[in-house]
Amino acid sequence: MTDTDRPATGLRPTRQRLAITAALQASVDFQSAQEVHDAVRQNGEKVGLATVYRTLQAMADAGEVDVRHSPAGEATYRRCSTSHHHHLVCRSCGRTVEITGSAVEKWAHAVADEHGFTEVAHTVELVGLCAECSRQQQARTS
Repeated sequence: MTDTDRPATGLRPTRQRLAITAALQASVDFQSAQEVHDAVRQNGEKVGLATVYRTLQAMADAGEVDVRHSPAGEATYRRCSTSHHHHLVCRSCGRTVEITGSAVEKWAHAVADEHGFTEVAHTVELVGLCAECSRQQQARTS
């Protein structure tokens, strides 16, 4: 393999990485490393859990996956769009929607400028109840 065969991130497309990528692409939800490991094994691949953790971290560092932490602090991973975005997350079922926020972007730049900061990055995650979980909660309380 030559350097031109590698993705722009520089990560080599190993058998394990391709299997992990396939497992992530098969789900729209954020998944823990253990869930990714289980999915990879169900697909017939022999990949160790430590390899899954290392690969997911490398993919996160390269910007190939988004990482969010569950309320218990567990890192979860998802392949998202490559454009800058934020997440709207249901605190009950975990459903996640990618959102853009021009007002957030303007605010972040204004605050950075006000304090003389440059090259500022940010992450915004809005947490609430999705429509389905809201309906279920209302049905339980009615």
